[in-house]
Parts: sequence; structure tokens; C-alpha cells
Amino acid sequence: MSPARFLDLADFSGDEVRELLALADRLQRHPEPQALAGRILGLVFLNPSLRTLASMQAGMARLGGTSFVITPGQGTWALESRLGVRMDGAAAEHIREGLPVLASYCDALGIRAFAEGKDLAADVADSGFRAMAALIDKPLVNLESAINHPCQALADWKTLDDERVPARAKFVLSWVPHPRALPLAVPAAALHMAALRGHEVVVLRPEGFALPPAVMARAEAAARASGGSVRETADRQSALAGAHVVYAKEWGSTAHYGDAAADAALRAGLGDWQVRESTFASAAPGCRLMHCLPVRRNVAVADEVLDGPRSVVLREAHNRLVVQMAVLHRLLKP
Repeated sequence: MSPARFLDLADFSGDEVRELLALADRLQRHPEPQALAGRILGLVFLNPSLRTLASMQAGMARLGGTSFVITPGQGTWALESRLGVRMDGAAAEHIREGLPVLASYCDALGIRAFAEGKDLAADVADSGFRAMAALIDKPLVNLESAINHPCQALADWKTLDDERVPARAKFVLSWVPHPRALPLAVPAAALHMAALRGHEVVVLRPEGFALPPAVMARAEAAARASGGSVRETADRQSALAGAHVVYAKEWGSTAHYGDAAADAALRAGLGDWQVRESTFASAAPGCRLMHCLPVRRNVAVADEVLDGPRSVVLREAHNRLVVQMAVLHRLLKP
């Protein structure tokens, strides 16, 4: 991997990802509690977090380093990101000053900045995160941007390794209900990860929730390189038949992107897309259920599945810590 950035799993070949996962396994077996002694990680969270925040802090501590967390507008100045704007509103500081200053206080910086959910083309281009990344001259980690979540994707890959899911297995990324539209970052990252790993990948979603063409095209390119395949469908019966993994994930309507009322109207009749035990009736024996968390119980996934033997969501969440330690080690070890 690049010595300076961990922004996108697409920046790495399958072999490079496997090397990073081998480092994660080695650090699990042989901890290095002083590897990053004296190093400081800065974490900027423009959006809420549980696993990403806690696992990055814990990972840095387990490697002997320290970290600080900035949540703009909560104990610090609110940040403005738009260019050319007259700053006479709530935001007192611009990212063009704030982020370089924070980067100067640490050895690496992690930034979490969700999609605005208004302009699909801008969010797919990740223009907001790219503008912030251009201001940073230190090692940088993407903690979730508008269209990507590489730390989650890396943890998902390790989970599939842990569960001994073979490369040619059928991986179904299944849309599930949520009370509101959610970003495309995790589904886009999970899709690309599964394609890069060589799976037969099926994106299962209702009409109106098709993933953007650019997201599909990138996954298709990864699949061609790995010997896998990618397709998209609204046919639940064909998609789930023989599935080895069902990755449940919520996302907003791309047909009505930025239109909350139209999105809500479209999803109102889709409650039966919830993942229940019956969802796995035609799946392969031992089919696993994955979800990045947080998950709305009995909305997105039923209790009987989350609490049952096929769910690996807790292992998946724990692997966030494991793989992020490897990323930090690779970026920061002297």
C-alpha cells in the first residue's frame, strides 16, 4: 500500500490487500505494543460513529500510540467546507485552515465525512472528501466518505477469510429497509471488495434503488481482474438461490436522490425486504449473514437471524479493530 494514504480499496491489487491482511493476522498472533510509541493519530469526525471511532482509538493504543478526536461543532468550532462562501453563518472556521492545522499536530489523520445526499454526481465523485484530502500532507485514512468505506471493506474481507468463504462463492449484497435514506458508501465498498475477492456478486435491490453506473463499473472491472462476476437484479428468488453470503445493507433511492419525500414513498411498501430466516430457504447450507452495523432490528434484519448461528456481524465488527491496526502499523511504523 502507499506509505501515505488508505483512502480506497480500489487503490490496491488483490495481492496487496492479502499482504495487509497477513499483517493483521500477524499482529493478532504477535502483538507489538510499542510499535507506534510516540506517534499521534488525529481523528476528525464530521458525522457520528461507534465502531470506527472506538476501534481507531483502541488500535492506536494497542500499538503504543495516542490519539485525539475532533467533532466539529461539539466543543470545537463548526467547519465550513464550501469554497467562495461568505462565512457569516454558524461555521467559524474553514477546512482550508482547520484541517492543515490539525494535521500539523499529529503524525496521521483520519477523516469521516458522509455524503450530503443532495447531488448524486457530486457524492459518487467523492468531491467533498477529495477536497479535504488535498489539504493534508500527512498519512491519511478514509473513515467513511460519501461513496467509500475502505476500513469496513477490509474488515469484511477478513471476516470472509475467517469464515473460510471461498473466492468463487456467491455473495449477495441485499438492500434492506430503513426508516430513511442512507448513504451509498458501505454498499459501494462491499460490492467492490467482493468483486476484488473473486466472488459471484449479485446486487439485490428493489426498483428505484439501483447502484450508480460508476459504482457498478468499478466493481465489474475488479471482477474481471479477479475472475469473479457482478450483476444487479430485483429478482429475490434467483439472487438468493445458492447464496453463500447475504450482506444486508440499507441505502437510499438513486432514482429519487435528494428527494426525501419521494424516497420515503418508494420505500413505504418494501417492508417485506427485511432479512428473515425464510430469506435463506434456497441459499447454500451454512449461508452467512453480514451487516456493517448499526442495524435496525426487525426493520432491516429480524432478531431470529441476528441472534442465530448464521450471523457473523459481531466478528465483522471486531475485525474493524484488527485490520485498522494493520493499516496504522503500515502507515506509521518508523
